[in-house]
Amino acid sequence: MLQHQRTNNSPSTYPNESPVKKLNLQGSNLAHPSGPGITPQSTKSISQPPQTYINNSVNQYRRPVSPPQNRSQSINSQQVFPVNQSPYNKGGIVQTQKPNLPQQPLQQKKGFFSSFLRAPLSQNTTSPQRSIDKNSVEYLRKLTPAELRKEVIDTEIEIQKTLIESEKAYREGVTTIRDLIAPSSLKVTSGSLEIGTKLIRTFFVLTYPRIINSGWLEGVVNADVPMDLSLFIYPRDSAEVLRELKSKVGKIQASLQLNSEKGAARDPQLETAYRDVEGLRDAIQQGVEKFFKVGVYISIYADNLDQLEKYSQNIEGVLSQQSIIMKRAALQMDDGFNSSLPILKDDLDVLNNMNTSPLSASFPFVSSELSSNDGILYGVNRHNNSLIIFDRFDLENANSLIFATSGAGKSYTVKLEILRSLMLGVSVIVIDPEQEYKLLCDKLGGVYINFSLNSVNRINPFDLPKALPGESTGDILRSAIVDLMGLMNLMLGKLTPTEESIMERAIKEVYAKRDITENADLNTIVSPTMSDLVEILEGIIGGESLAQRLYKYTDGTFAGIFNQRSNVDINNNFVVFNIRDLQETLRPIAMYVLLKFIWNEIRSKLKKRIVAVDEAWIMMQYEDSARFLYGLVKRARKYYLGVTTITQDVGDFLNSPFGKPIVTNAAMKILLKQSSAAIDTVANTFALTSGEKQVLLQSEVGQGIFFAGPRHVAIDIIAFPREHMIITTNPKELLKQQGLDEGGNAILV
Repeated sequence: MLQHQRTNNSPSTYPNESPVKKLNLQGSNLAHPSGPGITPQSTKSISQPPQTYINNSVNQYRRPVSPPQNRSQSINSQQVFPVNQSPYNKGGIVQTQKPNLPQQPLQQKKGFFSSFLRAPLSQNTTSPQRSIDKNSVEYLRKLTPAELRKEVIDTEIEIQKTLIESEKAYREGVTTIRDLIAPSSLKVTSGSLEIGTKLIRTFFVLTYPRIINSGWLEGVVNADVPMDLSLFIYPRDSAEVLRELKSKVGKIQASLQLNSEKGAARDPQLETAYRDVEGLRDAIQQGVEKFFKVGVYISIYADNLDQLEKYSQNIEGVLSQQSIIMKRAALQMDDGFNSSLPILKDDLDVLNNMNTSPLSASFPFVSSELSSNDGILYGVNRHNNSLIIFDRFDLENANSLIFATSGAGKSYTVKLEILRSLMLGVSVIVIDPEQEYKLLCDKLGGVYINFSLNSVNRINPFDLPKALPGESTGDILRSAIVDLMGLMNLMLGKLTPTEESIMERAIKEVYAKRDITENADLNTIVSPTMSDLVEILEGIIGGESLAQRLYKYTDGTFAGIFNQRSNVDINNNFVVFNIRDLQETLRPIAMYVLLKFIWNEIRSKLKKRIVAVDEAWIMMQYEDSARFLYGLVKRARKYYLGVTTITQDVGDFLNSPFGKPIVTNAAMKILLKQSSAAIDTVANTFALTSGEKQVLLQSEVGQGIFFAGPRHVAIDIIAFPREHMIITTNPKELLKQQGLDEGGNAILV
């Protein structure tokens, strides 16, 4: 039995024989029996009787070998082959013993080295060893150099095949990224593709109108529909296009000539086509335009069939309004889905010819701009960094609305707008429930009015405005009575129908007692007070209880604040009413009275003004005060007034019957950061997309969405350093401006 194993023996030559030509096996995989050619599958054995065959596993080599003629020709049982001359190994001992033949048949393999590599392992040693026929060396000696080279090449080829098969088997057993992202199931129907739990439908654009508008894809991109949009653009050879256009021109000219010879009426469509083609030829010839083939594919995603149909109608409607015909990729939903993936594969291949100009209008990444020649700077467009410059008085109404959570920057935003509006000559009046506007008012030289039980400032709810040209005293008086009835419901609680009748009669009488009738001159009148009303009520049957309930406002705890003549002068471009020191129960009443007083001033003199109502949710808690605020918002435009409604409690505001009407009557809206509890309510009210909802949930301070009429953009509200110093509400910064540290102690310089 011939055995071989790795050794460091010195080289020697074959005894009594001419040297065998050396095999250059350096770098091959034959050097070690445990190389790639040896696998458990390849070490099968065969059962054959002992014969003098080269290797019974290779049929084409089954030829008998004569035994050696004398001992000198036989191989010594301990002959050591040179390391670099062994045909089996780069180094090893080759021994001759009784053949140890395999027991099971081996698959037929070509080549001696293949047989050698698949010989069974020896059981007599722990070293990697293999059995081989004792006459194998004799066989090799009889091979010509060409045959020997062929044996080596065949073995190398088989080793490579084994490596490839092993690699394939390995890869089949390994989880790849494609396995991880592949869906659990896929179902293709004529109208949709179902992957896992998602339904997918693909559309392609079939035809375009003669002229398409810039940004025609904006409506599709901004639609609240989960989708993938793919554009495939293939440039065409200009020379080929010119030849086609030349042929087209010839056909159109022939048609026009034929119609002319027949005396047929003009065909405007044919004439327009002729002009278009000729113009396109000139543009391409001059290098102004190029020609392309363009495919536009849209794949939408839904959770169920009803949602899929809804989304489909939405997308189809957006494009049909622009005379763009879009079709579903029926019976090709799998191709459509592949065409929408980011793998640059156009399986649908539905293309339209398009030159450069309309192709540039198909750019899908669009962003709105809100910038005009007049107005103030509100912030920076977060999409394209353009400036948002706008004049709210150029809209259908000048009302605005600001919704934000606490600390999101709503007061900062309002103060910045006030500061910049004052620079343009706009008068501003603010109702300040938390004394946040005092610093700004003092810095700008405005009038800051404290309105509380202990202050000297008083406002008479019975005051009437001066009549503007064209207004009648009767209309003004009736409007004042309606407003006072709302105030009484707020002060006394909801009145019964009988009580309302008595109260309305008493109010009319108290005005009449002061000679204020439909024919009175409002410039010379002296308005009644709350005490006058109580006196009238005490003289009316059934009015005594109402008079008793008004007692706390005339002679009781709240006496004076609503029972004296007005002594407040708001003849200033910037006026702030502070109601922070009022009791919580009086705040809605005070805001009502203040707004009524402000409204009287606005009606008396037409002027460009802004009225800001901070913490408007206070008024929205009560029906009568909410109704009054809504009436102010609704009538503001007529008097050149813009009402800014500010609130952080979105739920209370929108749950009021007048909440959504106030939102509807505000042409400008600013939505800053929202809480997760309120985002759904806000999204439903303002028809926000899922992406816009995420913007509001993730916005930083001073970031949000700016609405101006039908347009809206993401905004980043930014103030200049000097502006920031006088509008900041950060307590730490305010203390620093006053020279105090965070503990309220003076900072030593």
